[in-house]
Amino acid sequence: MHDSDPQTPDDVRAENNEPTLTAPEVDALRAELAAAQASVAELRDTMLRERAELENQRRRQQRDMEQARRFANEKLLNELLPVYDGLERGLAVETGDVAAMREGISLTLKELLRIAGNNGLVQVDPLGQSLDPERHHAVSVVDAPGSPPNSVVTVLQKGYLLNDRLLRPALVAVAKGD
Repeated sequence: MHDSDPQTPDDVRAENNEPTLTAPEVDALRAELAAAQASVAELRDTMLRERAELENQRRRQQRDMEQARRFANEKLLNELLPVYDGLERGLAVETGDVAAMREGISLTLKELLRIAGNNGLVQVDPLGQSLDPERHHAVSVVDAPGSPPNSVVTVLQKGYLLNDRLLRPALVAVAKGD
């Protein structure tokens, strides 16, 4: 070999004592490479489909959450419709029978409290109990002979709990301490 002769890959392998590949071996390697490339393409396609499916699932979940927020009060409001109807009927009555009006209002209030209770709302009516600053808001301290100090003697406005969480504290007057 002369320095000016170009070397072929087989010449380089021969100089480095590397084995030369036969045509069937090259064909086998090419087939392996093609199979590996096909496998990579298939995995890439699967990954893209999975990514698209995750994105679609995220969008569906976001849409479902938005729908749930928009219609979360549907059941409650549907239950309140008879109360609304009862109040409208009561206002439409032209008679001056106060006792009948009071009875109608009382029944409507009972229905409203039943519906609220079914939805987790509980009244806080602490009359006679010790002041609980977590659930009561004392707006005045009054002389109340015979009542223990810091006990609730007057409820100015009832409080409410929603599923054991304070929604509104009761406004109360408490007995003076000695």
